[in-house]
Amino acid sequence: MRVTRLLASGLTAGAAVAALLTPLAAAPAHAAVTRIETTVEIRCAFTIRNQSADWYLPGGAPRGLVWLQHGFGRANDHMADLAGKYASAGYVVFAPTLPSADLYGCTLQNLGNNTGFLNNVADLFGKASDPNDKLGRSFTRARNAAGRPDLTLPRNKVFSGHSAGGEAALYVTQRLRSAYPAAWPTVRGVVLLDPVKSLVGNNTDASLNHLDNTTLPIHTISAPGYSCNSNGSGTAVVQAQLHRPFVGVRLTTGAHTDAEGASTDTVGTVACGTPQARNVAALQTLAVGWARDAFDGTRTADHYPGGAYYQGLLNAGAAQTLAGAS
Repeated sequence: MRVTRLLASGLTAGAAVAALLTPLAAAPAHAAVTRIETTVEIRCAFTIRNQSADWYLPGGAPRGLVWLQHGFGRANDHMADLAGKYASAGYVVFAPTLPSADLYGCTLQNLGNNTGFLNNVADLFGKASDPNDKLGRSFTRARNAAGRPDLTLPRNKVFSGHSAGGEAALYVTQRLRSAYPAAWPTVRGVVLLDPVKSLVGNNTDASLNHLDNTTLPIHTISAPGYSCNSNGSGTAVVQAQLHRPFVGVRLTTGAHTDAEGASTDTVGTVACGTPQARNVAALQTLAVGWARDAFDGTRTADHYPGGAYYQGLLNAGAAQTLAGAS
């Protein structure tokens, strides 16, 4: 088990909206964030896998739990930059590595039928209130390694998924609604990061169709359509299935790697492009801001159409508004 202390990296003030490299101030940065590398048990067919799981613990009392899921062919290390931003805003972050290829169909992206495996991922959160269950045991190892035995796993959750991780987050959200009625109210929102719809099955479509008739906040930050995001397949489904006037933004010069930010690597940049600093800053500002609003039941004007920061993105040509179905 590895323990890493990270400097607080809270969002800094952005007095000049047009200077898009600087996000708006959101909440005071907590003291140093601690990253713990451990494992979590997830059933796969007839076996139990001990998957890599990173926990990010804020310096102060946690304000909620964020499940941050990487994309296809990637790992939790690639989400470290954004995880640190969520944690420095006061949230416990759970970032597991899920398989991209597996003989038994235990995969992040649907390459055949991965719903059984995603049901087992949902079971982590459905039973999160039990400290002796799988997610609780993983968290206990992390907090003890960090020397924080006083911490308890927050009850309320926001799910944030990148690429194929976005589809997984949507499926798990709907699974909690249908199979774990006691846990469903603890899911406060979903933040999708350039989501990608699997070529097989309809997990994205079906999940959004069922979630459309709820008031759950679901927001998307996307790049323009190109090969790495399957020509914007996930975003297109979000816009088609959600009957809401605002479902997110498209960063006009964005890359699929924006969600990875400083944590991306050569494989990511060669395949999908190098993220620009202003796009990473905008993504992190909105993702953390939307999560905060979901947890708090608020609507911070700057993060939505009409707000100064948001309008600054539009005026600079850095973003376009994504509308849902009418």
